[in-house]
Amino acid sequence: MDPRAAQTREALSAAILELAAERPLDAITVTDIVSRADVHRSSLYQHFSDREELLASALEAAETSALRVTAPVRAPSDPDRPPTELLRFLQHFADYADVYRMALGPQGSARVAARVRAQTLELVREGMALTNPEPSPSIPFDIGSAATTGALLAVIEAWLNRDPLPSIDEAARWIWQLLKTGYDRLEA
Repeated sequence: MDPRAAQTREALSAAILELAAERPLDAITVTDIVSRADVHRSSLYQHFSDREELLASALEAAETSALRVTAPVRAPSDPDRPPTELLRFLQHFADYADVYRMALGPQGSARVAARVRAQTLELVREGMALTNPEPSPSIPFDIGSAATTGALLAVIEAWLNRDPLPSIDEAARWIWQLLKTGYDRLEA
């Protein structure tokens, strides 16, 4: 990709993430975005069809860079302690808590939420495939990865909506207990 185009996309992504942390998507105008990014209006439309696509793309890029697993996830020496990858995963959502609250909540965008779910599913599948290349024959891989993704996002959404926001360690413990219980049942 042309370095100038990449720089413009990065500026637009940073602008939409900052603005989405401040106010609902429907209260963010294209003028707000391009002013914050210090680019021309036409630059936004050269890369994205609208602000929803921009927000979805920005979240996908942030999620992928923060969460992509490149090596098998190793179970911690203490089986009750969540893996560091889960903590890293939750740190990303905590870093963008206001944006995810807005995007996944009732006032959010169905398009953005669908893309967040699809991106998370892709990352979960990659991590599961690396970690367990020979999955259980009793549960199809696509069903197990969909269930894991659904559980993760449901807990994350509920966690992000708590006030005050519980710690990342607490949320990781909740998720790890849920996943371990499910995995224990699968292995039995």
